[in-house]
Amino acid sequence: MKIAVEGCCHGELDATYAEIQRVEQRDDTPVDVLLICGDFQAVRNAQDLQCMAVPDKYKDLRQFYQYYTGEKKAPVLTLVIGGNHEASNYMWELYHGGWLAPNIYFLGHAGCVQVNGVRIAGASGIYKSHDFPLGSYERMPYTPKTMRSIYHIREYCVRRLSLLSSPRIFLSHDWPQGIEHAGDLQGLLRRKNHFRADVQNHALGSPPLRGLLHQLQPEWWFSAHLHTRFEATVVHGPAEGAESATPVPAPNPDEIAIDEDDFDAPAPPPPPPPAADSQPPPAEKPAAIAVDRNDDEIVLSDEEEDVAPPPPPPVPPRVTNFLALDKCLPRRKFLEVIDIPVEGEHEPGKPTFTFDPEWLAIVRAFNPLLSLEMKQTPFPPENEAREMVARELAWVQENVLAPRDGQTVKVEEVQQFSPTLPGGDGPQGRERFQQPPWFTNPQTVALCELLGIENKINPPPPATAQ
Repeated sequence: MKIAVEGCCHGELDATYAEIQRVEQRDDTPVDVLLICGDFQAVRNAQDLQCMAVPDKYKDLRQFYQYYTGEKKAPVLTLVIGGNHEASNYMWELYHGGWLAPNIYFLGHAGCVQVNGVRIAGASGIYKSHDFPLGSYERMPYTPKTMRSIYHIREYCVRRLSLLSSPRIFLSHDWPQGIEHAGDLQGLLRRKNHFRADVQNHALGSPPLRGLLHQLQPEWWFSAHLHTRFEATVVHGPAEGAESATPVPAPNPDEIAIDEDDFDAPAPPPPPPPAADSQPPPAEKPAAIAVDRNDDEIVLSDEEEDVAPPPPPPVPPRVTNFLALDKCLPRRKFLEVIDIPVEGEHEPGKPTFTFDPEWLAIVRAFNPLLSLEMKQTPFPPENEAREMVARELAWVQENVLAPRDGQTVKVEEVQQFSPTLPGGDGPQGRERFQQPPWFTNPQTVALCELLGIENKINPPPPATAQ
């Protein structure tokens, strides 16, 4: 499967799709899916700009609204996460994920889906330690403070993602903390010398994403945000079954703790040798039993019979290929195309896009813990959280998959794009500079109904009495 990955889009969809078309013509092969690592800027009209935390000189509609209204259509399935320059009001409508425009899907504040069976997970936003442990308390109309805090990643999202079994691909806007040491650090500092102080102070990147990187160990991890291309390779240490484990670094107070007691505990001391006078006497050799010899039988020596089978070959460690990309500008390295092997037959350029059953179970298990207040509801211990997810996965298999003959659910069977705000130049006069009204998004309603959970994000208003 051919996957295109972009760093920061900043609303430049026309240039992005033109570059993909150029690559397809060069390689004579269609791209199956485009992944965008944040700062997508899904701005529908001038009112959405009032919900985006950027200086006024950058408040430009760009081209997304044309894809939103249907004037243009994305030529390739496009999956996006949020960054720190977004119309956050629109992305909140689709907190659990949904179509921003036809053929353009938002993974949500955190999410995991499948494309041709490849699991793709992602985390939106950037890390700020003071907002990380809080609930999602922001409400429209946003203040200058909440317009920024709403895109700060929350522990609630990271804990949910940490319960996934390993996805093949992970997307983030922030870089994982410390990733710069796994690549050409000196080359990075030559291009971005202002990173030097953050590198020296261990302040470059996100500590929670560092925890997720080592917990999930995906094959690929893509990021953006720092507006430069950077490659790194992360070797996660001996795989399960290896004889030794890599040293565990000192804990970071902002990082999600993963139980590693079995790895950290010192090995028990060997038992003391028995005393000399307590050695058991050697066993007497049994008397030989005479048998008729068969001249045609192959006789093996005792030494050959006692030889132990050779040990199995060591399991190679898991490796994550990290790639950060630049923002969409001429002569910048903002797009990369990779090939990923997939199982089964898939028609090039026509991917199968489905929900991930495990992620549906996680959403269902954790929905009661989603806090809309400043204080976050306490989280259960990890082992209890995994038991919760296991129970809900059984529910998903029985109530979501079984009615569909056990098949994964295509996203378009549940969620269809539905505009909620007029697209284009939008209101005129004073309304142009006001934040838009609050909307119930039918896609969020549909997903909550699929999972049988309360819609905490934008429930329809109560019916008025007649």
